[in-house]
Amino acid sequence: MDAAFTAEQDEMRRTLREILGKRCGPDEVKAAVRTAAGYDRELWQQLAQVLGLPGTAVAEEYGGVGCTPTDLALACEEAGRVLLPSPLLATAVLVTPLVTALGTAAQRAALLPGLADGSLTAALAVPGTALATALALTGENTEGDWAGGGRAGGVQARRTEDGWRLYGEAAQVLDGHRAGLLLVAAHTGGFARSRTALFLVRARDTDGDVPGLVRTRQTALDETRAQGRVQLRDVPAEPLGEEDADALAALAATGRTAAAALAAEAVGAAGQALARTVEYVGRREQFGRAVGSFQAVKHRLADLYVQVQAARSAAYYAAWDPEQGPLALAQALQALRGSAGEAIQLHGGIGFTWEHDAHLYFKRAAADELLFGPVHRLRAHAAERAGLFGPGPAGVAGGAAVAASTGATATGVHRERVVL
Repeated sequence: MDAAFTAEQDEMRRTLREILGKRCGPDEVKAAVRTAAGYDRELWQQLAQVLGLPGTAVAEEYGGVGCTPTDLALACEEAGRVLLPSPLLATAVLVTPLVTALGTAAQRAALLPGLADGSLTAALAVPGTALATALALTGENTEGDWAGGGRAGGVQARRTEDGWRLYGEAAQVLDGHRAGLLLVAAHTGGFARSRTALFLVRARDTDGDVPGLVRTRQTALDETRAQGRVQLRDVPAEPLGEEDADALAALAATGRTAAAALAAEAVGAAGQALARTVEYVGRREQFGRAVGSFQAVKHRLADLYVQVQAARSAAYYAAWDPEQGPLALAQALQALRGSAGEAIQLHGGIGFTWEHDAHLYFKRAAADELLFGPVHRLRAHAAERAGLFGPGPAGVAGGAAVAASTGATATGVHRERVVL
């Protein structure tokens, strides 16, 4: 296995960093998230037309670039460095793989070209706060009750003479307030034949949103991840793929690849937060010397550097082997939380002001854990999938308990003393 990046990947990273460096300073990011769309439309089109960013993982026959998950992860890392507000996560990371995996030939031909060139944005609508469960990141999604389970709440799908109709609500949908296409997870079949399926909703027509669809933008902790409340009141929908398609397995597979991309994005944000902190303590003076020259500060930054580098290694490995995505995501979210927290602390008095840039990274860390974690549940579920808590040779369960109690990471580094 050759772990080095190709010349094309290095060039893509350099070009993307150059474009984002010019267009995504802290002030530009804050201005973009406060627009109606929640992102800079002009920049999104530039990224789509110049780099083909939303079509990175789309096959060339559908107008995409046809690259590997590693290329998408590298793009997400650069987007994470500047906390880029864009439809990239919702469209390219969550919805596009599901359309590719489950869609019929006609659906792929109709949807993938628009998703690849950025002209069509999409959002995955999951009821309640169950996104991490639906993607099988923090627990198995096979029960399907997170989509409604036949009870009140969630989203229900009913077949009528005119086709399928959806009823219900999804309260936290990434980019759900403006996306042109909604991919809705809904419960269908009643009690006797209960199952969870995915449905396509063409959210807009010539007069705006389709009848029965009510969407409002939510106030989110992390402004750079716009969220919307989606209410469905007798909305026409089309099943994604064949009626017997295994939506739960496809969601779990998408969750693993999404976790790898999210890990890379979090690593990019963590590295940038650390770099800004190192730059600041190098020029900020106290008692006649740079704050960064104090030994206690050096030790804190050195610990952060090791943590971020370990998370980067885990994220790159997960891009090559998506099965490791959830563990890499846990490592990366922990590194981001630590880097953002220390950035606020080491920036001193200005770091504690709500308007300072350090809070953008801190909010991203907190919001990502709420959406896709928390860290301890990501690790616990990964351990369960690996069989660490199941029957096996003597000492396996005990070893898992020691690993959990000592904070063992994806790279096998223990940060506390192991007592045998």
